Amino acid sequence: MAASRFSSLLRRSVSAASLLRSLGNNSSRPGGIRRFSTATVIEELITPPVQVTYTQNLINGHFVDAASGKTFPTYDPRTGEVIAHVAEGDEEDVNRAVAAARKAFDEGPWPKMTPYERSRILLRFADLVEKHSGELAALETWDNGKPHEQAAKSELPMLVRLFHYYAGWADKIHGLTVPADGNYHVQTLHEPIGVAGQIIPWNFPLLMFAWKVGPALACGNTIVLKTAEQTPLTALYVAKLFLEAGLPPGVLNIISGFGPTAGAALASHMDVDKIAFTGSTDTGKIVQELAARSNLKSVTLELGGKSPFIIFDDADIDKAVELAHFALFFNQGQCCCAGSRTYVHEHIYDEFVEKAKARAVRRSVGDPFKKGIEQGPQIDSEQFQKVLRYIKCGIESNATLECGGDRIGNKGYFVQPTVFSNVQDDMLIAQDEIFGPVQSILKFKDINDVIRRANATRYGLAAGVFTGSLETANTMMRALRAGTVWINCFDVFDAAIPFGGYKMSGIGREKGIYSLNNYLQVKAVVSPLKNPAWL
Repeated sequence: MAASRFSSLLRRSVSAASLLRSLGNNSSRPGGIRRFSTATVIEELITPPVQVTYTQNLINGHFVDAASGKTFPTYDPRTGEVIAHVAEGDEEDVNRAVAAARKAFDEGPWPKMTPYERSRILLRFADLVEKHSGELAALETWDNGKPHEQAAKSELPMLVRLFHYYAGWADKIHGLTVPADGNYHVQTLHEPIGVAGQIIPWNFPLLMFAWKVGPALACGNTIVLKTAEQTPLTALYVAKLFLEAGLPPGVLNIISGFGPTAGAALASHMDVDKIAFTGSTDTGKIVQELAARSNLKSVTLELGGKSPFIIFDDADIDKAVELAHFALFFNQGQCCCAGSRTYVHEHIYDEFVEKAKARAVRRSVGDPFKKGIEQGPQIDSEQFQKVLRYIKCGIESNATLECGGDRIGNKGYFVQPTVFSNVQDDMLIAQDEIFGPVQSILKFKDINDVIRRANATRYGLAAGVFTGSLETANTMMRALRAGTVWINCFDVFDAAIPFGGYKMSGIGREKGIYSLNNYLQVKAVVSPLKNPAWL
């Protein structure tokens, strides 16, 4: 399968140039900005075409209430209203889930199945996901707020592809025969690590489920997975599909709950052999500390980013504007690898800013279930308020607010697509991960200047480079301290492409062959040879 690119969802029905001509000159003063902003009252909302069926925790093959009997609400970000009440797992539920996973690993059939049998279960699961993709896409949009077209046309097919990919790996994991000095036969065994604890985020609930669960199961492990409390519904739905596919009880356990209770209990559990976490850098530090203080379990972390998107003066400006817009605003800006520092060469800076502003102004924001909508609401009130605080901070720092800067309507968590120009590296909007629809455009002089500034961050998750020069591209791909560098493209994801960060953006890699290493132990086996025919 060719690499999937979310940008296939982009619409180009109106050119930036024609829009600029129709708008005239846009003032950088706040009064002029609001006149051209996307602020509108959100129209009547579409009723989601799906029912919530699974709200209990999955432990040992059964959906059960929380041990405490507690539940918590999950909300529709379009309105802030409750969708459903979900079982609130805590330490006792984690203990029960880990016990089930441990028994399934030590005594159950899963690790003892042939790899081919495990592969067939993963393939049956992928087929069931494809069969139920309509319900899953609707549930993902309802619980998360992302555009339904994005969920249905891009993310669900990618989910299926990921499990096909890992099903293919299940019977291709093997060790090596190693030559050694002396009369010895030496081999390595690649063994499943055991019980894997996994904590996934809310921005891509189904895809992050696949990134974690796929390689762990392909390697023969058992799992206890904690969902994000903001988006528990789709993981519970697909867990039921795994049972239908024939996954033995206890192999996959799902706990919905909160980080300080369920998440902390999982990360510090003495009978969990490995923990994998995707989320903020600050929380990742806590997870790593809990893992170290307990049984020193193996840790992989996929954390935050403040990725540079660098546009050189030989670029096609219209294409660069469109790609930079996509790199930042995709998924409501709620993407760890978002191109959130847009560096533009000084020779084309003014033209780029005008066109970037025009593109943001015409971005369609509204009910994510409606066709043609590019941007839905932020995930919840907390993230919504955080984005607005950073916008206020940008204004107070004397960055130029080109457009946006406010909420849309008075219900739900919709934010205007916002563009700042004249942003400086020492401003918080250029340093912190905003995780929202806020584009910061910075000016650079030459290649050495932009390399230094792009790398001057605590993060190193991804970077984008837009240039017509092969020499510039080759220089930049080696100079940028980031786990992924996209050249003249952005957000190209494929099951085989590894993803992870340098510096404080994480430890380890997701996807591809490298992700298997997260869930395997390597054992060396040495035995003497008597009168060998050869060495």
